Amino acid sequence: MESASIAAGHGHAEEHHGPPEAHQSARIDRTILGILLFILSEVMLFGAFFAAYFFIRAVANDGPWPPVGIELPVMIAGINTAILVSSSFTVHYALEAIKHNNHRGLKLGLTMTWLLGATFLFIQINEYVHIGFTPRDGAFGSIFFSLTGLHGAHVFVGLLLLTFANIRAYRGHFGPDQKDHLGVEVPGIYWHFVDIMWIIVFLAVYII
Repeated sequence: MESASIAAGHGHAEEHHGPPEAHQSARIDRTILGILLFILSEVMLFGAFFAAYFFIRAVANDGPWPPVGIELPVMIAGINTAILVSSSFTVHYALEAIKHNNHRGLKLGLTMTWLLGATFLFIQINEYVHIGFTPRDGAFGSIFFSLTGLHGAHVFVGLLLLTFANIRAYRGHFGPDQKDHLGVEVPGIYWHFVDIMWIIVFLAVYII
């Protein structure tokens, strides 16, 4: 009887393969970890474009920067930067609201974030239309549109994520528990990344 119990226990122990599972308090949520790793890869992508930008600028060190005949709309870009930075505060407000079970604040924050992001993208597209040069106008034109266009593509992806988050928020899908508001937290992390990258782009391209 005892040997049968030992054998049964031994068989039960063999059902688990691999290292023991980490305690919940000692690990990060796999969804959060996934978005952070994705952002890390995106940082490297932007790094390659920044390296190209500063290389082109270093090669053109003997001449003016931007080249003669090109004027960047610094004031408009500055206003656009303020709009995008403001959206980081609204998405943070949305997350904090749902953590306190404030669904009205969640919907307000997500809606404002989407509107601010869409406004930023509209102004950037309008800037492209009226800026006075194209990607074919020398190395500066190519790297300017590549770098800002890469960021614009990330804003577009962020708006898609925010669209889904807004739809779910208005359907009442989120709650104060972490597993119940990951659909807000993950787009929020991505959106903060988009905002930070634009600040770097703005300073590097328009200001320095």
